[in-house]
Amino acid sequence: MNKTVALHTLGCKLNFSETSSIGRLMENDGFEKRNFDEVADVYVINTCSVTENADKECRTLVRRIQRKAPEALVVITGCYAQLKPKEIAAIPGVDLILGAAEKFSIVQHVKEITKGDSTKICSCDIEDVHEFTASHSINDRTRIFLKVQDGCDYNCSFCTIPMARGKSRSDSINNVIENVEAIAKQGAKEIVLTGINLGDFTSPLSSLQNPKSESMAKDNKKIEGNFFSLIKELDKITGIERFRISSIEPNLLSNEIIEFVSNSKRFMPHFHIPLQSGSDKILGLMRRRYKKDLYKERVELIKTMMPHCCIGVDVIVGFPGETDEDFMETLNFLHQLDISYLHVFTYSERTNTLAADMNSVVPINIRHERNKILRNLSYQKMQYFTNAHIGETRNVLFETKNKNGLMEGFTDNYIKITTSYNANWENKIIEWKI
Repeated sequence: MNKTVALHTLGCKLNFSETSSIGRLMENDGFEKRNFDEVADVYVINTCSVTENADKECRTLVRRIQRKAPEALVVITGCYAQLKPKEIAAIPGVDLILGAAEKFSIVQHVKEITKGDSTKICSCDIEDVHEFTASHSINDRTRIFLKVQDGCDYNCSFCTIPMARGKSRSDSINNVIENVEAIAKQGAKEIVLTGINLGDFTSPLSSLQNPKSESMAKDNKKIEGNFFSLIKELDKITGIERFRISSIEPNLLSNEIIEFVSNSKRFMPHFHIPLQSGSDKILGLMRRRYKKDLYKERVELIKTMMPHCCIGVDVIVGFPGETDEDFMETLNFLHQLDISYLHVFTYSERTNTLAADMNSVVPINIRHERNKILRNLSYQKMQYFTNAHIGETRNVLFETKNKNGLMEGFTDNYIKITTSYNANWENKIIEWKI
């Protein structure tokens, strides 16, 4: 019988795309996929390390596997594995730890270990990680997450991502086109472009060799450029009906990108733009590369060109030095902005970051109170945004899942629609009156 593998993702959409690619590597080697709550021969946890909760969740999952399948191999990869491999190795039951440069060599590494051996750590200095490895989800969701960029050259004072992911690096535009055309042939309707710092996408200058995609084969030329160049090329591909841009920094979200999306039939009216704080004082301490006025300008331009556009916002509460006045400044700023929802993060100290050594630490209970206030605001914002579109007819892409007789889908501007399950609507774009 074939061996079985179960995979679990912690963290961002980019992690989700990488987990899917790792799963396909295992399947290509003969492994059969299992759900993570089922018994399997190998368990793979692709970790995040943005918050302390992500670290704790990894440890909890390992303990759960030990109770359920004590003879199974446990593999940990992802950001937590790159940052703290020795800490993970101390968790009972972990057999293999794969750093940033080794995660896509998982098949080879799994073959070389036996349950009961001492924990094997396969990692390297993050400064030695230079290669870009494309990845995408497929057959997991109707919306496909396609990684086109990795790493980050920014050094925000709270963030461990540059230490976990390395320098910013990107796929070539030609390779992205090739991957998109391949995904289109498998029937996907929507692709979400993902990256650690997506707006920093820069197509490598290497020469084009042996183009495989239909569009490249026509003229056999290399396409170079930045993120704006990439989305212009993708907009020409007819096989995919929808593209979304995942999180993009406000200082990299140019006016030309906003204008282009407003005129595109394939790029959806939906942006996710990290803010982190509505206080210029706190933004400075965070070492962010913009001030709140620039953020406001971006939101206002989007809403001028696309009044129906959905805008999501990342915010961190409880950063060192954030006084009650600073928090109220953020709260009032967000109240005034025409945004649609928030992703709220409670600040947690991360080793080897500048913020970890800052004074004026905000007590944990106050951090949690501020988180709750902003989550309530997020609910109100989303209700207001949704209510503004009631009665409109918009296109909805329904996902291929039957959830207790119900199915879900998203409008072009990211309003979730739930209705009775209809097999004929799976992975179909339906005109829908909200």
